[in-house]
Amino acid sequence: MKKTTLSVIISATLLSSAAQAGETSYSPMAGKDYPQQVFWGDTHLHTSYSFDAAMMGNKGLPPEDAYRFARGEEIRAHNGMIAKLNRPLDFLMVSDHAEYLGLVPMLGAGNDLLLSEPVGQRWAEMLKAGGQESLKAMFEIHHDINNNHKSLANAEVERSAWDAITAAADRYNEPGKFTAFIGYEWTTMPGGNNLHRVVMFADDASKAGQMLPFSSFDSEDPEELWKFLQTYEDKTGGRVLAIPHNGNVSNGLMFALTDRKGQPLTRQYAETRSRWEPVMEVTQIKGDGETHPKLSPDDEFADFETWDKGNLIGLELKTDDMLPYEYARSALKLGLQQEAELGVNPFKLGMIGSSDAHTSLSAVEENNFWGKFSVYEPSAERAAHVPYVKGENGKVFSLRGEEMSASGYAAVWATENTRDALFDAIKRRETYATTGPRMTVRFFGGWDFATDEVSYPDYVDRGYAKGVPMGGDLTQAPADQAPTFMVAASRDPEGANLDRVQIVKGWHDGDGNLQEKVYDVAWSDNRQPNDAGKLPTVGNTVNVDDATWSNSIGSAELTGVWTDPDFGPSERAFYYVRVLQIPTPRWTAYDEHYFDQQRDNDTPDSIQERAYTSPIWYTPALEG
Repeated sequence: MKKTTLSVIISATLLSSAAQAGETSYSPMAGKDYPQQVFWGDTHLHTSYSFDAAMMGNKGLPPEDAYRFARGEEIRAHNGMIAKLNRPLDFLMVSDHAEYLGLVPMLGAGNDLLLSEPVGQRWAEMLKAGGQESLKAMFEIHHDINNNHKSLANAEVERSAWDAITAAADRYNEPGKFTAFIGYEWTTMPGGNNLHRVVMFADDASKAGQMLPFSSFDSEDPEELWKFLQTYEDKTGGRVLAIPHNGNVSNGLMFALTDRKGQPLTRQYAETRSRWEPVMEVTQIKGDGETHPKLSPDDEFADFETWDKGNLIGLELKTDDMLPYEYARSALKLGLQQEAELGVNPFKLGMIGSSDAHTSLSAVEENNFWGKFSVYEPSAERAAHVPYVKGENGKVFSLRGEEMSASGYAAVWATENTRDALFDAIKRRETYATTGPRMTVRFFGGWDFATDEVSYPDYVDRGYAKGVPMGGDLTQAPADQAPTFMVAASRDPEGANLDRVQIVKGWHDGDGNLQEKVYDVAWSDNRQPNDAGKLPTVGNTVNVDDATWSNSIGSAELTGVWTDPDFGPSERAFYYVRVLQIPTPRWTAYDEHYFDQQRDNDTPDSIQERAYTSPIWYTPALEG
C-alpha cells in the first residue's frame, strides 16, 4: 500500500513539473490551467433565519433545507406542494440578513433572552398572530434597523444563529460535487434605499466563524464594511469579498459619485471598492438591473422586467435623475469617467445574477418559480396578491405578485467546483448573469482574432492564448488596429433557442462625454438588418393558453468574431455580451395555465430571457 501511494505521489509530482516546464503532450489538456466548465449557482438566498423571510411565511425551512434543495432534493414548501429543481445547482450561498440574524426562530422557540424584553414579547405575539400583524412586525423591524435602534439586538442569539449557519455550510459542502459557501447579507438601507451587499467567504467555519457578521447596526457606511473585511483577512488569514445588489431600488445611491458623507469619490475610495467588490448582481427577483429605457432609449431591449416604482419600502418614489446611479450599464460608464479623473475605476464590476428569494428555494425558472417570499409560492392568487402595510408617515407599501421576476442565476467559469476555485473566478470576474436559463457563453477580446477563429474546435485555447476572457483587460492597442472580440453562445440544453448575440459598448469619448451603443453580432434565421440597421424580430411561438412554445425559430448556437468599427485608441471603453433567447412563456402564463385562470392585466405573457457577461475593459496607454 505504501509503495502504491508513493508512486502516485511521484507520478503526480512529475506530471505537475512537466506541465510547469511547458512540455508538450499528446493529451490536449495537459498543462492548461484555464477553466473548461461553467458552474451554476445562487449567491443570494434567504431562509427562515432572516427576519423578513420568517415574517412573510417562511417558518420552517432553515439553511439545511436550502442546501438540500439546491443539491436536487425534494422539499415540501409552505403551500403544501413538493418543490424540486429540474437540475441541481453546482453552488449556493445562504445569505441571511446580519441584522437580527435568527431572531424569528428564536422568538418562536420562546428564547428567554428575547422574551424578557417588552419589544420581544410584542413581536412574538404579532408573529404568532400571522397575517397583517406579522407583516406589521416586519416593518417595525425594518424601521428599527433603519434607525439603528437595536431594540432586540443580542450577541448570544446572533452567535447561536451564525454557528448554525456556518456549520450547515460545512456539512453540505462537498468539493468537486457541490459548493456551499458561507455568507450573509449586510442590509443597510438609509431611508429605505437599498445599499445591500452579500458577503462571501472562501473559508470554512473555522475561519468564518471567528467573527460575527458585520451588520448595519455596526455601520451603514460601505467603507466601514470594507474595513471589517480587511480586519477579517488580517485576523484569520482567510479570504472574503462583497457583492452589491442590483441598484434599481437604491434610489440613486448604489453607484453614486459621492460617498455616504456626501463627499466626492477619492482615489482611495475607488481602490478600496474595487478591491472588495469585483462583481455586481445585475438581475434578480426585484427586477432586472442591466439598463433602463430612459437611460438607453435607442436600445429596443432595454425595457425588460423594469422595476422602478420606488425604494425598498415605498417611502420615496423614483425620479428620473436617480436612474444613472442605479443600473449596471450606466455604472460601468460612470466608472470610466471616474477612472479618467481619479486614475482608478470604482465600478469595475463583473456581472452575476442571483435570486434574493426568501423562501429557502433557489428556483427561478419560469415554469418552476417559487416567488420571493413564502406568501408568493405557487397559488391561484399569488399574481394578484397585494400584501400591504401603512407606515408611520401614512404611506402604504404594496407589491403585486406579478411584478416579481423569475430571476436569476450566476454562471462562473472555474477550474473546478470548489470554494477556492469559484471564489478565484469571481475575483477575476470570469462570470456572467442569466435570468434563469443555463445558456453557455464564452467571450474573449484581443487584437488579432481571425474572422473564422471562433469556428475552430480549439477556439477556447486561442481565446486564452491570444486575448483575455470576460472580466479581463485590454491595453496597448497596436497602431491603427481596433480590438476584436470572439463570442460563442449555446442555448440551455433543456431550454429555448437563441434569437441573437449582441455586444454592448460603453466609452468615454475625447470630449469627456459618456457614450453607449449596442451591436448585433450574430443572429438566427437568416434575417437581414433594415435600412436603420435594426434586425427584424425573431418571431414568437408562445401559445399562452397552453403555456407552450416551440424551437421552430431561433438557433441552438450562435458565434461571431466582431471588430469595433467605432474604436478610438485614446478612449476608455468596456464591452460586454448580451444573449437573447426567443420568446418563451413568463411565469404568470404558466400560473394561468396550471391554475386554469384568466387575468385581464398588462403583465406580458411572454418574455425574452437573457444573459449578460462580465465586461472586457480597454484602457489606453498612459500618456508620456
